[in-house]
Amino acid sequence: MSNLEREPAPALCGGRGFVVAEPVRELLSPRHVKLGESSEVRRLLPNLGRRMVGAWCFVDHYGPDDIADEPGMQVPPHPHMGLQTVSWLHEGEVLHRDSTGSLQTIRPRELGLMTSGRAISHSEESPRSHARFLHGAQLWVALPDGHRHTDPRFEHHADLPVVTAPGVKATLILGDLDGATSPGTAYTPIVGADLSLTRGADVRLPLEPDFEYAVLSMSGEAHVDGVPVLPGSMLYLGCGRRELPLRAESDAALMLLGGEPFEEELIMFWNWIGRSQQEIEQARRDWMEGTRFGEVKGYDGDSLQAPELPATPLKPRGRVR
Repeated sequence: MSNLEREPAPALCGGRGFVVAEPVRELLSPRHVKLGESSEVRRLLPNLGRRMVGAWCFVDHYGPDDIADEPGMQVPPHPHMGLQTVSWLHEGEVLHRDSTGSLQTIRPRELGLMTSGRAISHSEESPRSHARFLHGAQLWVALPDGHRHTDPRFEHHADLPVVTAPGVKATLILGDLDGATSPGTAYTPIVGADLSLTRGADVRLPLEPDFEYAVLSMSGEAHVDGVPVLPGSMLYLGCGRRELPLRAESDAALMLLGGEPFEEELIMFWNWIGRSQQEIEQARRDWMEGTRFGEVKGYDGDSLQAPELPATPLKPRGRVR
């Protein structure tokens, strides 16, 4: 999924200086962003007070949207660099195309993982014949310096590890959790998991004390470490935790996001992550001139035009608090 804002603000991310080194309960409210003509997303990261959680640097939650008589998701070809995209659905389907030649329909609780590396372009759309409802999350993971110029690639994993306990089922999206490992390629110590809780569940999830964590509520009524988290909101939890209490007032679905705090300082503008103003400027030139990012074949429509860069210089720095 693209950041479709025509005047996106640069997000200055990374660095450990503002990581909360102890357990906290910081509730993040979403910013509502239009995605095309018929859809709206709730953007949790980057947030005014919280830019990253580990290497997770972008989180959109969308739906459930009734698209029975709508085209649904329609995101034209657009570029990425320096990041991975994670497509995660609870309802509906998304057809992915990219400039490496990938063509894949992603269905609920299947992992669509695209590593942009030095440069890739892709499109995402609801198939012409699609389910009535569309509900999911789109997330980005920042690539560390040693891997951000890697070859672009796309992975699709329909069979993911599942960890169960009374009242909870955790589908492992990325990284490691409680002895299980996702088949998705990860470049930093990280975890992403989809948690399904049954009504009345009261469990404690094992965590890594060196990781920072956040929990996104997808649906239902759940308390995370005693804090009620409503669908479309996210609770930042800081570091230093060995377990996380979860309690469900109804059947509920959550996403656990975590990882080692990201050391490097970043610039995120539109759909690119770089380390300097010059890198972002070059990426924009390359995309507008039709070089480097390749071609998405088969999409019925024009590619997105890159927004203008802001007048003020872009400088990488640590996380904003």
